[in-house]
Amino acid sequence: MKRYGEHRFPGKLFIVEGIDGSGKSTQLMLLHQWLQAEGYGTVFSEWNSSPLVKETTRRGKKRQMLTPSTFSLIHATDFADRMEHHIIPLLKAGAVVLCDRYIYTAFARDVVRGMDPKWVRELYSFAVRPTTAFYFRVPLDVAMKRILEGRAGLKFYEAGMDLGLSDDEEESFALFQGRILEEYEKMVPEFELAVIDATLPIEQQQATMRQAARAKLAQAKRLRVAP
Repeated sequence: MKRYGEHRFPGKLFIVEGIDGSGKSTQLMLLHQWLQAEGYGTVFSEWNSSPLVKETTRRGKKRQMLTPSTFSLIHATDFADRMEHHIIPLLKAGAVVLCDRYIYTAFARDVVRGMDPKWVRELYSFAVRPTTAFYFRVPLDVAMKRILEGRAGLKFYEAGMDLGLSDDEEESFALFQGRILEEYEKMVPEFELAVIDATLPIEQQQATMRQAARAKLAQAKRLRVAP
């Protein structure tokens, strides 16, 4: 399988992945606060946030017009735009870039929606390898409980209703997320994802992230002063 190249820019790229309800966004926010307190220039980049396709995606979801291949291509366009105009320039400038979801989200969701794994991976072959990719591993029942207690309802595509898995939103969501979880587990050895037990106390998870980030940032400092 195709490997993704390590960037040679002075900045660092830390990303978080996991199924909905894994707590990855909370942990990334805490890492961001800590990095800022440590004096690092830190910037967020979120999945599906490029102004180039954001409105198109919103309209497509609202009208339930998105097919699996359309989903793939729209998200790849979003990612390519952010990579070229946001992520790479920031890495070149020496910033610490934090991504809430990266290419592995597409590798999981698109494949569950029926796209060929090899095709999806090739579609994102331009992506640079993250400095560290954190994967928050959580049992499906724990993630489901967190999501259903924290939201008023589920959205059509979020619940995987487009796949015809079940007429019941909650059941469809569980089946959809369960399949995504299986794809993430396959990617742990393939892409050397740094697994964090998302059932541990928040403070313990954050300590693990900070330790990993600190090691990479210290290494970067040593490399910069080397003759």
